[in-house]
Amino acid sequence: QVQLVESGGGSVQAGGSLRLSCAASGYTYNIYCMGWFRQAPGKERELVSSISGGGATSYADSVKGRFTISRDNAKNSLYLQMNSLKPEDSAMYYCARGRGWFSSSGFDNWGQGTQVTVSS
Repeated sequence: QVQLVESGGGSVQAGGSLRLSCAASGYTYNIYCMGWFRQAPGKERELVSSISGGGATSYADSVKGRFTISRDNAKNSLYLQMNSLKPEDSAMYYCARGRGWFSSSGFDNWGQGTQVTVSS
């Protein structure tokens, strides 16, 4: 079955950086879009960034220019490099698998999440 395991979260001060990783298993990794979602207390889960099977990327406006998504198909891994972090980036971050090649097909599997806390 599909398994997604996130790592790399933690606590940093504003302006700092973190790199999240997601190890995927149980399916043919390189033909599916992947994404990073986040959810802060009292807020809805939002899509932060996605990367298609072919490597095309997209970002939420709130993270453009600060976050970079990447994937290593040889390692069945997904990454999110987060720079210039702000307190409003604090949330649980989830790795997700798309239903198809592009993010427009939606997402159907999520990991357990990794917590990111940014202090001012």
